[in-house]
Amino acid sequence: MHRYRSHTCGALRDSHIDQTVRLSGWCHRIRDHGGVLFIDLRDHYGLTQCVADPDSPAFKIAETLRSEWVVRIDGKVRRRPEGTENSELPTGAVEIYIDEIEVLGPAAELPLPVFGDQDYPEDIRLKYRFLDLRREKLHQNIMTRGAIIDSMRRRMKEGGFFEFQTPILTASSPEGARDFLVPSRIHPGKFYALPQAPQQYKQLLMMSGFDRYFQIAPCFRDEDPRADRLPGEFYQLDLEMSFIEQEDVFAAMEPVITGIFEEFANGKPVSKDWPRIPYAEAIRKYGSDKPDLRNPLEMQDVSEHFRGSGFKVFARMLEDPKNQVWAIPGPTGGSRAFCDRMNSWAQGEGQPGLGYIMWRENNEGAGPLANNIGAERTEAIRAALGMKAGDAAFFVAGDPDKFYKFAGLARNKVADDLNLADKEQYKLAWIVDFPMFEYNEDDKKVDFAHNPFSMPQGGLDALNGQDPLTIRAFQYDIACNGFEIASGGIRNHKPEAMVKAFEIAGYGEETVIERFGGMYRAFQYGAPPHGGMAAGVDRIVMLLCGTNNLREISLFPMNQRAEDLLMGAPSEASPKQLREAHIRLNLPEK
Repeated sequence: MHRYRSHTCGALRDSHIDQTVRLSGWCHRIRDHGGVLFIDLRDHYGLTQCVADPDSPAFKIAETLRSEWVVRIDGKVRRRPEGTENSELPTGAVEIYIDEIEVLGPAAELPLPVFGDQDYPEDIRLKYRFLDLRREKLHQNIMTRGAIIDSMRRRMKEGGFFEFQTPILTASSPEGARDFLVPSRIHPGKFYALPQAPQQYKQLLMMSGFDRYFQIAPCFRDEDPRADRLPGEFYQLDLEMSFIEQEDVFAAMEPVITGIFEEFANGKPVSKDWPRIPYAEAIRKYGSDKPDLRNPLEMQDVSEHFRGSGFKVFARMLEDPKNQVWAIPGPTGGSRAFCDRMNSWAQGEGQPGLGYIMWRENNEGAGPLANNIGAERTEAIRAALGMKAGDAAFFVAGDPDKFYKFAGLARNKVADDLNLADKEQYKLAWIVDFPMFEYNEDDKKVDFAHNPFSMPQGGLDALNGQDPLTIRAFQYDIACNGFEIASGGIRNHKPEAMVKAFEIAGYGEETVIERFGGMYRAFQYGAPPHGGMAAGVDRIVMLLCGTNNLREISLFPMNQRAEDLLMGAPSEASPKQLREAHIRLNLPEK
């Protein structure tokens, strides 16, 4: 018999009854039932109930065992007594009567419980992550993550994509976030950068004629922590294709992403026909470029009904042509209590309030706004929104560029509080026609809105003859349930168009050559039209595991301060390490 086990803790069934077996694992739970000890032994594969009574030769050792001790158990498999079977366990019809126990690894007093999935302080969970990972839900999430990545890889290969690995040590480039820099010992004063994404390399692979590339790529960004992104590093399904247009990317990737969601959705419906929503429309209707389409509410511009009306606050705002009034429908929300609650919530969000209209019997409008604008305008708003008795609408006014995010939050708040959204589904959509440029208020200049390598719609002609702030890019995202899970674009593969795009954003040709020399040179020697995207592995796994916390699907994450509490990173470098890297510290004053 093997030194440690003849079977795993998830393997035993009726067919093993009367066999002598050997298991090794952790003492998951120990119960004393009137002098009979029950030890639930756990390993990666499952749980087996082991029993020792006073007649067992191993009883004295069994009495010394504690939670999470690692032991080897020898014994005979027998059927559980009638009425004690556990149908929720694959091994629940049998148990082991213990003949021998060997303690392989005793455990000190636990800093957090492994049995059960109760909440525990995050700093303790991360410091003792190896214990946290023994917990059933988290352990299963990590295994699901691996299965999802396997599915991604298989589907991409079936789609004709080839897997390549791009460098981790590379050159710094402006991808939109700070780089992590790595000092070069061999080249004093110079630095490598960890890749924010394999963007340039994957485009160079297209220059090299590989046609279809993908990779499960690690990406590194020195960003402040965010709720929907792990600090420091994350993984993406990165891909690129040659001789394609935007529709070809959609046709290749929609079935891959849909298939992954269907495979791991545990029976929840997954949208099959993804809508194509222009960026401007997404902002207007949903207040977000990653809308949660499980929420059925769509906002409307109702400025015409307030222009010149008796509600002077909105009427005066609308004298400025850039200002608008948007309405958020609230089906079934027409009670004073709910409307007042929404108004208080808005004030808590830093707004002056949230105007509303309620509709009573005979579709009669009620509330201060209805009284100020009159019955005719109130009825016109009701008809436009499709409201009826018992419903309400809420109104946000001003410059949409400044209020749309709040309007989107209000839309979600209304739907959540009124239970209007079916949360048990996955709603996917393409968001298309992103702006190529935006105005940077801080630097008072035109800047890239998203990926600087995207092809502008209209090409070089648009760059030369169009107001930059009106140019749309062949750029697209995938949104799912309120999260951006992928982003991509058709690339600007023509050198003169690339230089012009960067000139508009304030970078001269010499800067392009200096920062993107490899790719710029490659474009001079026969560049195929190409494009691609990257899907966030962590966010997809998070959604499919039914959690809103990325730490619940990652092996060894950092905390919100970008610290690895388990390994003690970041840590100070020794004087010798600093000398070898030719670095002298200039620390901020405390």
